[in-house]
Parts: sequence; structure tokens; C-alpha cells
Amino acid sequence: MKGYQPLVAMWAEMGLVLADEFRDGNVPGAMAPLACTQAAFSALPETITNYAFRGDTACYENNLLNWLDNPKRAQGPQMRIEYAVGARCHEGLVKCMKRVSDKAWVTVEVEEDGTLRQWSDLDYVPSERYEGKMLRPRRYIGIRLLKAQGLLFADGSDRHYHAIVTNRTEAGGIVIDWHREKAGTIEQVHDQLKNGLGAGRMPSGKFGANAAWLRIACITYNVIMALRAKWPDEEMRSAHMKRLRFAIFNITGRIVRDRRKIRLRISASREWIKHLQGLFDAFPLLTNATG
Repeated sequence: MKGYQPLVAMWAEMGLVLADEFRDGNVPGAMAPLACTQAAFSALPETITNYAFRGDTACYENNLLNWLDNPKRAQGPQMRIEYAVGARCHEGLVKCMKRVSDKAWVTVEVEEDGTLRQWSDLDYVPSERYEGKMLRPRRYIGIRLLKAQGLLFADGSDRHYHAIVTNRTEAGGIVIDWHREKAGTIEQVHDQLKNGLGAGRMPSGKFGANAAWLRIACITYNVIMALRAKWPDEEMRSAHMKRLRFAIFNITGRIVRDRRKIRLRISASREWIKHLQGLFDAFPLLTNATG
């Protein structure tokens, strides 16, 4: 069976999947991410007033960046979207960071092994064809990881370079910290989709069937996130899918019909039943009489 590499957009504050795009394994994440991004912003409720976007280097794509820069963008909110995206460190960008003097690097963190985490604004204008040239250059922030004297990275160097591109104007350290907050969020979604909801093993050799399987898994994930948020037991807020199965879902019951009344008899503790009633209060069920 062919591998696959889906693209998923997540609403960070709510932990919900807003959009997904099923792809074959030979399609990289950097291939046309704009459509999935547009779908994600379109899925947000109209009550949202501030928009922001964070992405890794797979989102370092000129069409997407142009769309984010344009406040009158098509298929998106007609206002400013703040963003920070990991920039691919090709030769030109790395050379630019190496030209920055040591005094210009600002240290914001010292790791346990003495590695310095530093940043600096870059005087950089893209020259690569795929990046495009703009009348108003984007802001590039360089990141340098500098080993303590006498220590080296695994590749034999004493420094590593990374960069982000952004339209935010705060100090570089603040922008970098905000961008780093995304670390592990989408990976947790992938873990729960693949290992908890069966999205890691496709049921068919047909592309459409597998795409539907992923979409169902994403919808199920969102429903479970809503259940977690409203379930009275706070220990369930961060529980993995396996624990949720045993603690909430694997409860037996029997439906009994007596004349025009239908009753559900549940084999569970009084506390669990109260928790279930709390869910009904949070998510009212609109039902019709069965008689």
C-alpha cells in the first residue's frame, strides 16, 4: 500500500482540527499549502476578531506568504493576519546569517549544556526564484545556536543556524517564543489521530476511501475534544484515547421500551451517570417523541 502524508490545520487555542487535505506519500508538505490554509480560516467562527498563523518550513511557500501579507486576500478574513513561519535555510540565507557580527546576536536563553540560543534581525531580501521579490521585503529573524567553547554538535560544528519570516514587529525573542509555542501541538494531533483513532492504518488501496477515513478520524477527534472539555472529571482533559475508551466509552447499557416511553438502563456508577447528565446539559439533544 502506498504511504500518505496528509496536511492538517489546527486551531491552537481550542485544539481542534479546522481543515485536512489527504495526500499521497510522495507529495511534500510544502506543495501548495494555501488551499488547506484558506479552508482552515474559513472554518473559524465569525466571532473571531484577531487572526494569526504559525507554521513550520513546509509553509515557507510564496503563494501562501503572499496571501498572508495581503489584507484584501481572496477566501480569507479581510484584515491583518500576523504570522511567523519557519524559513528554509538555503545557501543565501545561511550566508546572510554568517555575516552578522557576534555583537549583533542577542542571547535569550542558555541551555543546560551551555548552548546559547540567540537571535538577530537579518538584512536579507530573497533572491531565489521560488521565493519571489516583493516591493516591501519581509522581516527575517535569524536564530543561532552556539555551543560553549570546546563543545560541538553531532555534525562537528559549534553553531547551527535557523530562521523565521514574519510580519510581526516585536523584539525578535518575543516573536521566536510565540512561534515556538506551536511545537508539539500538531504532533499531538497526529499521534492521537494515528494511534488513537486508527488514521495510521488506511483501510483501502483507494485514495478516496482513505481520504474519507482520515476525515472521519478528524471529525471524531473534534467531538472527543469537546467531550473532554465538558466532562466534569478534569483528569480526562488530557487523557489518551485508550484511557477514554475504558473510562467513558466502554459502558454497557440496555434500551427498554414500555408503551410510548424509551428508557436507557446503564451499567455504571452513580458518579459516571452524573457526568453523562452534565454532558446533556452542555450539549442539549433535540429529540422527537417516538410514540
